[in-house]
Amino acid sequence: MGLASADELLARGHRVTIVERGGPDHDCCSLGNAGYISPSHFLPLAAPGLLGQALRWMGNPESPFYVPPRPDPALAGWMWRFWLASSPARAHAAGPLMRDLNLASRTLFESLAAETGDAFSLVRRGCLTLFQTQRGLDREAVHAERSRALGMDAQVLDAKAVAALEPGVSLDVAGGVFYPLDAHVTPDRFHAALTRRVAEKGGVFLWNAESRGFTHDSRRIRAVATTQGDIQGDEFLVAAGAYSSALVAPLGIGLPLQPGKGYSLTMPKPPEMPTRPLLLQEVRVAITPMNGSLRFGGTLELGAWGPEINPPRIRGIVRSALKHLTAFREDHFQGLTAWSGLRPCSPDGLPYVGRFRRFENLSVAAGHAMMGLSMSLITGRVVAQILSDGQPEYDLTLLDPDRFG
Repeated sequence: MGLASADELLARGHRVTIVERGGPDHDCCSLGNAGYISPSHFLPLAAPGLLGQALRWMGNPESPFYVPPRPDPALAGWMWRFWLASSPARAHAAGPLMRDLNLASRTLFESLAAETGDAFSLVRRGCLTLFQTQRGLDREAVHAERSRALGMDAQVLDAKAVAALEPGVSLDVAGGVFYPLDAHVTPDRFHAALTRRVAEKGGVFLWNAESRGFTHDSRRIRAVATTQGDIQGDEFLVAAGAYSSALVAPLGIGLPLQPGKGYSLTMPKPPEMPTRPLLLQEVRVAITPMNGSLRFGGTLELGAWGPEINPPRIRGIVRSALKHLTAFREDHFQGLTAWSGLRPCSPDGLPYVGRFRRFENLSVAAGHAMMGLSMSLITGRVVAQILSDGQPEYDLTLLDPDRFG
């Protein structure tokens, strides 16, 4: 979010300083993810039916959704808001906006790929969502119908049609839904390309500088205090992922966020290679071909801070993959290095994008959950519009940073 916003702001003639607590080779919540650009994901995280399923999974540390048992008032408050937001009416109301933003972001990815000589390996072959049960496939067929109603193609396939679409992969599935508008990139290459682009445009990077708070008067932020000194500015954008709420809390701003830790494994020489991403929807495992390797990612460990690897989460990904991919064995996964990242999750599953009412020159771009990479470029575009003339091209009421008070 920070890089995409900086890129757009620099293009509009602004001077930009990026305060980054890591070094030039720092990790972030997207470097090891599945790399999806997903117009098909137009329902927010707080979608109908997910809460009941999540409650059934919560006691199993290998399940797709897990909450580590511990007392945490902030997490309890987040869960309460999540429950309130998990209604069909609220989820479907967000559909048109999420569609518009994701389709616009996809177009921006295409333009950026053309401008950079495809530095981040953009692949436009759609995404195949797979199911081992007819019940799961039938539920997804309803989502596919909603996708078509929003103007985005979605094709419901039986097992034979799935095999015809991916003949090089041995699958144990009842069927799937193919979303042809989806695409994917190699995340670390995208991050590197965007970093180079911002630097070439004159963006200043303040590496290894941790934010320590803000200097402000009643209505304006004057400077951000860092471990390398104060940085003054006319506008300030908080784009710190799951840590964004901690940055604005001392200002009296409530921004409910919880980390949704995800994990991934990348297999350099898989026995079989799909031609497009495969999403094992019932177990929430994403499989992505990336430059000859195959990445397996998934799980959401809510409220888990820090980079530590929780072994049961990795076992859950591997076991789920083995149930679907019959040519793979457990030893194919041995010796692979596990990665983890913290997705910033808001209670209603929608991001926070826009100005805070408390300060006239403080904005935020965070809370995109699993859609951070997918929505990064359009988020940067609308942030630049807001900070330049205050008029984004979309109605962002649903993404109001102050919507929880």
